[in-house]
Amino acid sequence: MTRRLCIMILLAITIASCGGQIASDSRTTAPVILASTTILADITRNIAGDRFAVESLLPVGSDPHSYQATPQDVAKVSESELIIVNGAGYESFIHPLLENAGEEKTLIEASAGISPGEDAEHGLDPHMWLDPNLVITYVENIRAALTHFDPDGEAAYKSNADTYIAELKDLDAWIIEQVEQVHVEKRLLVTNHEAFGYFAERYGFDVVGTVIESFSTDASPPLNNSPH
Repeated sequence: MTRRLCIMILLAITIASCGGQIASDSRTTAPVILASTTILADITRNIAGDRFAVESLLPVGSDPHSYQATPQDVAKVSESELIIVNGAGYESFIHPLLENAGEEKTLIEASAGISPGEDAEHGLDPHMWLDPNLVITYVENIRAALTHFDPDGEAAYKSNADTYIAELKDLDAWIIEQVEQVHVEKRLLVTNHEAFGYFAERYGFDVVGTVIESFSTDASPPLNNSPH
């Protein structure tokens, strides 16, 4: 694997799991908007600006596939008026929290409108955010939700969303430039679980093997560890 490809993959992984570190967690007010993961929290912060506090339910580095909710999570859900999730079955851990929260919450699926990839054996692939073009749909859905929740902020949300969408398009163009420097026959990926399907489809990679043959890291790897 070339150095450029390593950088590109690391960037994609950063988008997937580390975005929540960008914004400060030092807010003293109770969160009004709660996102299920750090990536969704980061997208939401980019659109909400300073009009709302936004927090991630999962801490940085947590695996949503195997996350075990805590009593503190119940409190976070109870205190939040708007909850943003990925959808496509990604947040199975959140359903008991919603049931225990008492009053009904407004739940927004950021991936609404995207047709998820599906496997007869493993179900829906929820990792749409690994294609920056699909994140544009996330942005539009979250912008619409924030506007409905806070009509006075419509102009700010639209401006912030337009800026963020432009950055996503620039990222897509940059990744394409990097991929073009990799010979077609070398555009191969081996991953720990089947999370890079949308990325591979967008940028012309072939996923030649996975340690865990599932869309979830909560599944068990095959005993022979052979790539599929």
